[in-house]
Amino acid sequence: MSRRLYWAASAAALLWAQAASAQEAPGSIAEPDQNETAVLGEVVVTAERRSTSLQTTAVAATVLTGEDLQNKGVTSLDQLQFAAPSTTVQNFGQGNFFNVRGIGKSEATTAIGVGVITYRDGVAAFPGYFQTEPYYDIGSLEVLRGPQGTFAGANATGGAVFLNSRNPDFSGVNGYLAGQLGNYDQFKAQGAVNLPLGDTLAARFAFNHETRGSFHDITGPYTGNPGEVDSTSLRASVLWTPTDALRVLWKTDLNDIDLGGYPSDPALATNDPFEITSNGPNRAHDTFVRSSLNVSYAFDNGVTLRSITGYQDGVSLFSTDLDGASLLNNTFADRFEETIWSQEFNLLSPENQRLGWLVGLYYQHDDARFPVASFPYGEYLIGFPEGVLDISLFGDTPKETAAVFGQVSYDISDRLQVQLGARYAHSTSTNDEVYTTYPQFGIVLLQDESVEDEKVTGKLTLNWKLDDDNFVYGFVATGHKMGGLNAPNLYRPPRSFGPEDLVDYELGWKSTLLGGRLRTQLGAYYTVYQDFQVNIGDPEYPQIASIMNVGGDTILMGLEASAQAVFGPWAMDVAASLSSSELGDFYAADPRVGRTALCDAETGPASPNCSNLAGNSQSYAPEFTFNIGVQRTFDLGGGATLTPRVDYAHIGEAWTSIFANEALGDRLEARNIVNALVTYARDDWRLSAFSTNLTDQTYIAAINAGLRYAGPPRQYGLILTRLF
Repeated sequence: MSRRLYWAASAAALLWAQAASAQEAPGSIAEPDQNETAVLGEVVVTAERRSTSLQTTAVAATVLTGEDLQNKGVTSLDQLQFAAPSTTVQNFGQGNFFNVRGIGKSEATTAIGVGVITYRDGVAAFPGYFQTEPYYDIGSLEVLRGPQGTFAGANATGGAVFLNSRNPDFSGVNGYLAGQLGNYDQFKAQGAVNLPLGDTLAARFAFNHETRGSFHDITGPYTGNPGEVDSTSLRASVLWTPTDALRVLWKTDLNDIDLGGYPSDPALATNDPFEITSNGPNRAHDTFVRSSLNVSYAFDNGVTLRSITGYQDGVSLFSTDLDGASLLNNTFADRFEETIWSQEFNLLSPENQRLGWLVGLYYQHDDARFPVASFPYGEYLIGFPEGVLDISLFGDTPKETAAVFGQVSYDISDRLQVQLGARYAHSTSTNDEVYTTYPQFGIVLLQDESVEDEKVTGKLTLNWKLDDDNFVYGFVATGHKMGGLNAPNLYRPPRSFGPEDLVDYELGWKSTLLGGRLRTQLGAYYTVYQDFQVNIGDPEYPQIASIMNVGGDTILMGLEASAQAVFGPWAMDVAASLSSSELGDFYAADPRVGRTALCDAETGPASPNCSNLAGNSQSYAPEFTFNIGVQRTFDLGGGATLTPRVDYAHIGEAWTSIFANEALGDRLEARNIVNALVTYARDDWRLSAFSTNLTDQTYIAAINAGLRYAGPPRQYGLILTRLF
């Protein structure tokens, strides 16, 4: 690891030296010829509740437009990891969790915060579930790395993702319609239309529909349609600007996502992961609605008042063969319901002032429910096997959060700026009459408790414009993830778990070179976590899954670099990350290993089945990630062009458990994914041939609860698009 960090540091120093040389001797750069006049457009981020240039904002981020996503073959959440450094996605089910720099969420439980918050059109989205809908008609997607507590809120300890769909405008009636055919009987139709309805009112409507067969060949007496896709998403947006000062934007999307189920087999299986046996039920069906109302008013003095109201409601149905084999009949099924209301107010100072400021208020009520219903698509229910030993859980787990936040920036000079941001949040998490039942034994356990949490987090930043093309920043930020309650169990009263805190130190440099044809971003981070939260077997009763806190300091550190370039008909983007993580002192017993002795989380003592995990890596935290994309546009004459593009992504090996036991299947092997796209364009028509995972690499995308989930195999097809 130290060797990789050495080479990364050397490469960063070399890039810096090259930039300094270009700055000192601009005459040494050849003037562009007629084929090299294209320059990169400005990239905008909304990380600080304002639209600012990525090159002059103190944040480590990957920003992609809707066109970028399409070119890279990123059509859903799980593919985003192949387009952004330091990012992994566990696509083992409807949870599909982000992990940024090894921080995120690795278990489908409502008790623990996500670590990486997703915002959709300005509203904090469902924290874990309902992340499966495809990306369509997207304006921009921003992956922000590092704690984003001031603006994104508590639990954004690893980062935040801002996904913005395209807005209505007054440019006229326009849009697109696309049809796609691919292998595995894939059919996709997608489109959008923009409709000005007068001088002050405009609307935009978009849709996406997809059907596809399963990647898997499944035998055995299973039920359902595992792996088969039938999804429909609709979105309506309305923009109203009755005056120059008032802007009202309303968006609502409806989603019916049926993924059939998630085929899997045991983590230690050696067979082809696409040829499995199953004797259990299979279902994965999400239906949900999201709605946002964004109202802003600009006063005569330049101050802007903004209100963002959000509503989300969804139902997730899931069932699976829990043992991943046909010998037993261990099953899992749940019906999960969630309703979220949120309200945010911002007051922003005028733009381009020496003293800038922003203050905000935030409130959210999140009601997550496991309702009482009948098997197999009812309450949270596990069968070991079904009908012999059943465990069911039902009840409400509401959460409530209120916060006040703000940031002040002051220009010390034309090139030097200091920023100070802070957020105070108060949260309550409740298990409201949550029942765990063991019907074969007539046992009913009740939990009716709540925990409260309050914390102030902040960020101090120094920004320095070396010149018009070079920007350097450094900051220290704190982050916080609230504690909570574990579920009741047969063996002991449920443990509560404490909050998680961190201090993050970052340095970065961003540069624009060669007359705007090359941009670079370099960054380094060092993060210290205290009471890091993990989800493992209880040290005293390993058969119980519990969220606990790691004592001592957990350290994460790394380097990140990215660049974008355009040279005439050529365009390229590249990004890489090197990272290291080490857990603090923490004794734990692996529930998969026989238990013969006591194992206290703080004192142990160490034994063959009670290990101090200090120094182990955080799960889903690869040491090295890399991605690059290259395309060239050929002018065919007559207004026609041909643009081939190739993208390559490498995600290094990682551990799926903090126990890091390779013999038990904890190691996730590295993957190398190649995507290719060739687009013929003429006038308003586009015809594209595509392939994702071009080399047809077989790889395991995630391991969870002793089951392995294969990543998608090679897919290919044609896309015909008509612009109007």
